[in-house]
Amino acid sequence: MAPDARWHPPPTDLVLSANDVHVWQANLNLPIGQLEKLTQTLSPDEQQRADRFYFERDRTHFIAGRGILRDILSRYLSLEPSQIQFAYSSRGKPALTNTNKRLSFNVSHSHELALYAISPAPRLGIDLEYMRPMPDAEKLAKRFFSEREYSAIASLPPEEQQAAFFNGWTRKEAYLKATGDGLTGLEEVEVSLLPGEPARLVSISGNSQAACRWLIYPLNPAPDYVAALAVEGQGWHLELFTVKSLTS
Repeated sequence: MAPDARWHPPPTDLVLSANDVHVWQANLNLPIGQLEKLTQTLSPDEQQRADRFYFERDRTHFIAGRGILRDILSRYLSLEPSQIQFAYSSRGKPALTNTNKRLSFNVSHSHELALYAISPAPRLGIDLEYMRPMPDAEKLAKRFFSEREYSAIASLPPEEQQAAFFNGWTRKEAYLKATGDGLTGLEEVEVSLLPGEPARLVSISGNSQAACRWLIYPLNPAPDYVAALAVEGQGWHLELFTVKSLTS
């Protein structure tokens, strides 16, 4: 995968080919007018979920995040955003139900941004983290990462430990979101994480051959954010889009 690393508006003739992975970036701080339009596209259960948030910022970010997801998916499915239907796994992972198109998607949001990965790939996951100050990065790595990963982070000067920790966290989480395994498998997934080192999945439960079936790609959507994409298989073509306007 050798993408153009620049984020740009999507083409008017958007096409998702069999070997494509599209990643969309969106800001969740939207004007009230756009939020009201997006609210109208949500299902009743999504609107109920939005109403349960205690803080207004969390409520509006949920509406924006889910409404933008529907807007993006509608561009691929030839459906109105409000017509898209989801089913949920036991861990809450959504999947499309009312389409015959082979389409996988995954979503991550942090602070004010959201990322959306769309592809015909059988499994894909994406994780986005806002790089808040983390003075206990080494301690957290010892708790959640493998011994080798912890040793790598502990060997770094303090000013580099945070970047390494977030590299490791986003790459592991992207893979676990792709498989639907959740955070319980963090220490079983070993990744490269040193700053400047190529991103890759090193092993899964000690199996390096299983790791070779996956591609890990680092993403830099904005200053102070770090993200990673995990895709099953090889030979994917990645394109990076920015949501500049909504169709709904």
